[in-house]
Amino acid sequence: MKVRNSEVDPVTRLVEALKKLPGVGPKSARRMAMHILRSPAGPADDLAERIREVGRRTRFCSRCKNISTSDPCGICSNPRRDRRVVCVVQEPVDIAAIEKTGAYKGLYHVLHGALSPMDGIGPEDINIESFVGRIEKEGFREVIIATNPDAYGEATAHHLAKRLKSLKVKVTRIARGVPVGGDLQYIDEATLKEAISGRRNFGSGPEN
Repeated sequence: MKVRNSEVDPVTRLVEALKKLPGVGPKSARRMAMHILRSPAGPADDLAERIREVGRRTRFCSRCKNISTSDPCGICSNPRRDRRVVCVVQEPVDIAAIEKTGAYKGLYHVLHGALSPMDGIGPEDINIESFVGRIEKEGFREVIIATNPDAYGEATAHHLAKRLKSLKVKVTRIARGVPVGGDLQYIDEATLKEAISGRRNFGSGPEN
């Protein structure tokens, strides 16, 4: 007989909820649950309120798909950003990493993932088509592909370059300094700044 969710003890339900977070296994989930239980009520209540607040106040920007409290987001609506250039990243945290370098002043587009056929993630599962639509509508001159330099990020980069081949847009890829297999969010600011500044042509498209 299937046990109803209301009949499961609260600790088990908390552990099961924490296990749904990326990179959290059963042991880590139980440790976090025990930490929450041992903490005073104040911090636990504050954590719960912060989670509820995120759900109430945040949304995805309709243009770039970044997480924001407004639509369009602050970057898309900023008149001082260079609207001729757009940088494609895998996750919202990558935007934060690039912004810290101060080396980039254009716009962004978040894919929310990378191609992974073995996991059943294809082009239709990430924000590729919406990005192609933006290029056609907003008339970007350059697309900087800043997906992670691992197998999934490289596969996504090559798919994007191929998908953009028919459009009259320069396609570049972040360059030297980024270690193979790394995630942008964990790369130091100086290295990432060099990678943005030293980007190279990628695929076909106008050279200038």
